[in-house]
Amino acid sequence: MPPARPAPRASRAPRTPRAVAAVAVALLLAAVAGCGDAGGLVGAGSTPTAISPDRLWPQLTPASSPAFEVGEVESEVVAGVPVPGDDIRRVDPVAVVRAEIKEDSSDYENAGYVETLRRMADCGKQGAAGQRCPVLEPYYRDLTGDGHADLTLGFRQLPGNVTAVRVYTVEKHRLVRVMHWEDAVSGVELAGRSVIIRSPSEVAGYEYRLQWTWDPQQRSMLLTHDEMLRSGPEGPSPGPSASAR
Repeated sequence: MPPARPAPRASRAPRTPRAVAAVAVALLLAAVAGCGDAGGLVGAGSTPTAISPDRLWPQLTPASSPAFEVGEVESEVVAGVPVPGDDIRRVDPVAVVRAEIKEDSSDYENAGYVETLRRMADCGKQGAAGQRCPVLEPYYRDLTGDGHADLTLGFRQLPGNVTAVRVYTVEKHRLVRVMHWEDAVSGVELAGRSVIIRSPSEVAGYEYRLQWTWDPQQRSMLLTHDEMLRSGPEGPSPGPSASAR
């Protein structure tokens, strides 16, 4: 049988505006598909199926009170430390620490922080003796949102590797402590209305990250985040895991 003859080529019809637009769209799509490496849209793969949380032990009676006192709300007037002109920058940070030690002197002695008590006498001295003062440089920032600076203060609790971190504000002409924490500290940051403290973890490659945020209803800094994050060159992991602290 002779080979089939090819079908005759149809004559080209004149292009209408709609046909021209269709060709342009086709060429544009082809160009986008051919230059995906230059910023084109790339598929992200399949979307994982959302899984709703499972409620465990629904038969348990919900607790109505905490089992342990962890001091969630810290607000205490500092006695004996004046605030000249309601300006917290004029408050002597060393006097603030001395007032706390005086108020809790037995706690400091029982904890063995005898070196802190001894070195407080060096505060205000010149030269090498003054550098032995355990009170760190104070920082001032509006953490309460009232338009006035608040005081973030730190001091070493010696002997040991513990740093005390405190936040003070002024209320009704009085100095008020609104946050306190002690730990082995690797870094402290102020961000917005929050104080963020990073501390080393017992788990290699991880660190604790604790965040206190000002709460206008409680008039105090509340512990709003307690996380364990990856540390080191790679930085924090994108998804924090709950710590058992």
